[in-house]
Amino acid sequence: MDFGFLSEYWTYFLKGAWLTLQLSFFGVLFGTILGIGIALLRISKIGILRFLASVYIEVIRGTPMLVQIVIIYYGLTNFGINLPPFTSGVIALTINSAAYMAEVFRAGINAIDKGQTEAARSLGMSHGMALRHIVLPQAFRNMLPAIGNEFIVIIKDSSLVSFIGIADLMYNTQTVYSTTYRTFEALLVAAAVYFVMTFTLSKLLGLLERKLSAS
Repeated sequence: MDFGFLSEYWTYFLKGAWLTLQLSFFGVLFGTILGIGIALLRISKIGILRFLASVYIEVIRGTPMLVQIVIIYYGLTNFGINLPPFTSGVIALTINSAAYMAEVFRAGINAIDKGQTEAARSLGMSHGMALRHIVLPQAFRNMLPAIGNEFIVIIKDSSLVSFIGIADLMYNTQTVYSTTYRTFEALLVAAAVYFVMTFTLSKLLGLLERKLSAS
């Protein structure tokens, strides 16, 4: 094996990793926000809202992310909507992440003792205030490991956005090995970079989880 190409092409991997982290960050951030909203619809007392939330979750989880990416980037052009590749990637990751995060939040909310909500209501809090100040903070702390796992999954799955020309880590890796003809070595470097990103993130999230547990 010859990794001599790294002296010339290491910046490709660095820039690709940075763009991958950006895509993943925004995908999980917006996915978490949207997921909370869908989770609240999922536990709503209004049947049609529960039904719509369930349909969204099942459809998104039941279709490949690559198909979702292609529909957003290419399919929406049929309706006169032309989105930049990066925006399309973020939207696709957000939509996909939200479906999984909604179920995570729903489970986390349901795990909180209902007596706490009843106590908050007896103190004069509205249902929304009880959720915002009592239930969601506790649920978020309990769900932090699941949120971290979703972040790691999104980092790996974001490689699919290279299909629409986003210069993420996988796209730049393809550029390197198509130029240097060092396919195996370039893929090994990409795998190492993905591992460093996910391993570092898992350790940071573990540290945060321990601090929250201690508090």
